[in-house]
Amino acid sequence: MTDLKIGTRASPLAMVQAEMIAAMITDSSEGQIRTELVPMTTTGDQIQDRSLVEAGGKGLFTKELDIALAEGRADVLVHSLKDVPVELPAGQTLITHPEREDPRDAFVSLAYARFEDLPEGAGLGTSSVRRAAFARARRPDLQIVEFRGNVQTRLKKLKDGVADATFLAAAGLRRMGLSEHASDWISEDVMLPAVGQGILGLAVEPHRLSDDVLGVLTSLNHGPSALAAKVERAVLAELDGSCRTPIAAHLFPEADDERVLKAAVCHPSGSPFYSDEVTIRADASVEDAVTLGRELGQRLRKEGYAALPHLGDRRV
Repeated sequence: MTDLKIGTRASPLAMVQAEMIAAMITDSSEGQIRTELVPMTTTGDQIQDRSLVEAGGKGLFTKELDIALAEGRADVLVHSLKDVPVELPAGQTLITHPEREDPRDAFVSLAYARFEDLPEGAGLGTSSVRRAAFARARRPDLQIVEFRGNVQTRLKKLKDGVADATFLAAAGLRRMGLSEHASDWISEDVMLPAVGQGILGLAVEPHRLSDDVLGVLTSLNHGPSALAAKVERAVLAELDGSCRTPIAAHLFPEADDERVLKAAVCHPSGSPFYSDEVTIRADASVEDAVTLGRELGQRLRKEGYAALPHLGDRRV
């Protein structure tokens, strides 16, 4: 019997995701690995009075977990991939990506059925620079209301009238059994998802784990989801000049022996807005697909550099 400590954020959604992974590990190891969840409250969870941009970026959701992994207080971390910075701490690697959940954004409102139904000047609650900017690109009249907190907190804010509507990740709603709260599901073609949205990433320091444990963890990998994770993050690696820059990238499922990778970057105001895409053959190697992802990011970087000065620095 091997004990494995699973580090996770303490939010309700993160706990559900970690419990899901724990069950998969138990099944895959035929009960030979005994798991223990190690929940932590991250800096990103603690800051509720201002945007993550002001606080320092999305790495605030992984900092405490990274330290726990490095110190041996956790053996594996379960992340929502969209919260993971491009550059990982030294010695750490994303070893596994289980099958992707619904990558779309969900439109949630108590009064309006669709995003298009929002009246002029309506309040849209979100803390995401991508969602805010992409919404402004379509509806510059909307008032963006800072909306921090977990899924339950945001739903309560809607009930309290803090905003008329919000966007939530469809994956989170589905994993928590809260799909009934979605007024509408926004097509990926209408609002391009965040990089890695709907994908989980299992992070480890491989030298700390036995070959048997590593084998079980890698057995949970889902090839198409892992490919999407790699190519979407390849785009991000080229574009992630600042956490203030709205960025999206999504690898669409295979159709007619090829996949389409779409990406977009824009000014926080919603304009200018740049988008582009590339076709990746189904038989392309992972390395070739990642190269195409980087090239797509480089093209968008070149197109938007003059109008989007935040692209001047590569890292958050």
